[in-house]
Amino acid sequence: MIEDPFVAHRSLLFTVAYEMLGSAADAEDVLQESWLRWADVDQSQVRDPRAYLVRTVTRQALNRLRTMSRSREEYVGEWLPEPLLTSPDVAEDVELAESVSIAMLTVLETLGPTERAVFVLREVFELPYGEIAEATGKSAAAVRQIARRAREHVAARRPRVPVSRSEQQAVVERFLAALRTGQLQELLDVMAPDVVLIADGGGLAAAAPAPIHGAELVAKMLARPGRAVSAVWLNGAPAGRIEIDGRLAAVSLVVENGKVTRIHAMANPRKLTRLDEPAELAR
Repeated sequence: MIEDPFVAHRSLLFTVAYEMLGSAADAEDVLQESWLRWADVDQSQVRDPRAYLVRTVTRQALNRLRTMSRSREEYVGEWLPEPLLTSPDVAEDVELAESVSIAMLTVLETLGPTERAVFVLREVFELPYGEIAEATGKSAAAVRQIARRAREHVAARRPRVPVSRSEQQAVVERFLAALRTGQLQELLDVMAPDVVLIADGGGLAAAAPAPIHGAELVAKMLARPGRAVSAVWLNGAPAGRIEIDGRLAAVSLVVENGKVTRIHAMANPRKLTRLDEPAELAR
């Protein structure tokens, strides 16, 4: 029995939608809408089901991105992507792991909807310009220009220093150990002087309403004993899961030159529902 192409490519389609939206819940909604459209198609007339489905998901994700912009503007405090539990195997595909990292998804939030779609489809999934043009409703020439601008925009904002997996893991482990003890000096030792903490509580959990800058301020905020801290893999990278007084948070770190330079703390409970079952990602 031949497997339905939608089922066969579901992990890829979810990854496309998630990278465009930064939300697993919204990505699942997009897949549901795309499945309904796929079910109505005469599939015998579709020459390349994978390409057809990617185009369909892209269009649905673009529609959702445009309607989401207002809700993001009204969001309480800082907005961060929804973290996904992943297996360490995701990190083996370096480009995929970087593309789904919390740091990269945060940068992608600064792109417009079409720019984001073009960047994801071209840079991550390596789709031809012609296919991207069909998916976005632009000409191939326009897509090339959009892709160039998006690459420059992302390059100016992504971490500039490549970090090996082993270095990232070692620094994250030091940081989590410092969180467990709540020792101020241990936290200061593992963070860069100009470290930035961004916390997302969504108005539903305690979180700083704006980014906190500087190791002294960040360390004082984090140096509280009594947390249950465990190491997990989130979005293709070593990260932390924290529980304190029954409340859950996820912490993703950017590491440069052996120090933590940026801390993304996700505490909005609506975004922490996928930390028990690893997500299936593919490209």
